[in-house]
Amino acid sequence: MPQNPLQQHFRQPKIYISLPSQGAYNKPGTINGDVAKIPVYGMTGMDEIILKTPDALLSGESTVSVIKSCCPSINNGWDVSMLDADMVLTAIRIATYGNTIDVTHRCPTCKHENAYSLDLGVVIEHFTNCKFDNTVVLQDLTINIQPLNYKQSTEFKLKNFKLQQKLSQAEFVEDASEQQLLINGIFKELSEIQTDLYIASVESVQTGSTVVTERDYITEFLSNCDKVIFDKIKESIEKNQKTWQMPLFPAKCEECESENKISLDLDQSSFFGLA
Repeated sequence: MPQNPLQQHFRQPKIYISLPSQGAYNKPGTINGDVAKIPVYGMTGMDEIILKTPDALLSGESTVSVIKSCCPSINNGWDVSMLDADMVLTAIRIATYGNTIDVTHRCPTCKHENAYSLDLGVVIEHFTNCKFDNTVVLQDLTINIQPLNYKQSTEFKLKNFKLQQKLSQAEFVEDASEQQLLINGIFKELSEIQTDLYIASVESVQTGSTVVTERDYITEFLSNCDKVIFDKIKESIEKNQKTWQMPLFPAKCEECESENKISLDLDQSSFFGLA
């Protein structure tokens, strides 16, 4: 087949990024080339259309499709570590629209609507300097923590979103005892989701010279270990989650001059209601 004469007008990489995780938590073969120099292309018109498809947004399919389109070195967007996801999405945003993003923020003090232009380079720098603490040591136990991948994170958020919807609907149940029974069941399911998240975040447990990686054994261990052990694992996971959150942007209200913080989320699926 002859070469397309329009090929010179195809997209070219706009920026290159280094994955914060250095690919340490990706399955072999899911990333091509150098993880310290991932090429990032701007979105196509088709990508923007995909990001406006409600069902694909809700499932996370839209985000995965855009990652594949704009970061072809990443073979499977679902397998992207959550240590890398925000960096990748920020880089795609920069490659498509430039280094800044315009946002509005309502001042919590005076309710004035402010407009800001935020520098996305702050996000890149933040994740470049983040460190993931993957080890919990307790007496003769060494517990290795792992980040969720994008698929796991999306599934947990979707389950949580659906349960939150059920909780809202429970308010309209007129019978008080039936309503309380429904609410208790929902909170039980929410608790189980949280426990499942902690289980998924444990990569292995070493006791003596034995390293346990079997998921059933790890699940049984977390269901039966002392509260002190479980709390230490939970504390480590939550500390990592806090460290790897998107950075907050300082903002001053032009009306009352109060100092505020702006949070930013570049995952369109989160905008749709999964957060």
